[in-house]
Amino acid sequence: MALNRRLFLTATTTALAAPALSRAATKLPFTLILDWFVNPDHAPLFAAKYCGAYEKAGIDVKLIAPTDPDLPPRLVASGKADAALTYQTQLYLLVDQSLPVRRTGTLINKPLNTLTALKRSGISKLTDLKGRKVGYSVAGVEPVIIGAMLRHVGMSLNDIQLVNVNFELVSALRSNEVAAVIGTYRTYEDIQLAQEGLDPVIFLPEEYGVPPSDELILLSNSSGLKNPALSAFLGALKQGVAALKADPDGMLKKFLKENPNLNDKLDIASWHALPPYFDTDPAALNVARYKNYRDFLFENGVIKKKLPLSDYAVTIS
Repeated sequence: MALNRRLFLTATTTALAAPALSRAATKLPFTLILDWFVNPDHAPLFAAKYCGAYEKAGIDVKLIAPTDPDLPPRLVASGKADAALTYQTQLYLLVDQSLPVRRTGTLINKPLNTLTALKRSGISKLTDLKGRKVGYSVAGVEPVIIGAMLRHVGMSLNDIQLVNVNFELVSALRSNEVAAVIGTYRTYEDIQLAQEGLDPVIFLPEEYGVPPSDELILLSNSSGLKNPALSAFLGALKQGVAALKADPDGMLKKFLKENPNLNDKLDIASWHALPPYFDTDPAALNVARYKNYRDFLFENGVIKKKLPLSDYAVTIS
């Protein structure tokens, strides 16, 4: 997921994987709200269906594409869905707002976010950003990430000019509106720029003082942590990841048959770039990672409280 490639597509709230009602009546229902429209980031969710993992687990899984990327966590918080996909970087903000949500699983356990410039800008190292414009889309977290990266090389936000480009990250780079942007994905926009021959120069935040984070996580309502369908779903998702990594081409063929609008050069390249980023054990919790990122956000004033880990993330057995 970067949000910038999602926000300007029209989507309808649609059930994407509902078995026949007569069969579903004997299964545990489980509704997952996606972070936004269907894309290669969701490959293991579909692979779990294609390999029969949901069927074997006895769960009737519905994958729902929301009309607004802000809705999924709030639908879970209000009890209108069993789980939702969101980002570890957003988890702490949601809890800071007192939403009753917990991280219960992980889909992508590595950061995808990058700070990207184009070779033609003359930028080859972070210090080359001095005096230049840098585009961003999400207030709060992204300026903090840029600030941490700059401090790592002896600079500060005062050395650059931040420009809100309203999710038009790639367009802002193409038009030379800015010299660099934060928020591109190494498995999508960076590939897109390379395919267009624009020679992206990519800086990974985790290499410049920003703690690594899980990109896409599963959120559940704190009152539904003992839901047997949740545990069954995580087990099925683990099988889906394994099936995807064992046969990415076969799974892609089924995915494109179901989602023909994604049968293009960029989405196919993204599909093949993503398998190393999918968590092989979605239920496992990296305790140190979640504490470190909590501390990072607190120390930079993004969240007001530094709560116990159990208020943010749990392990489902």
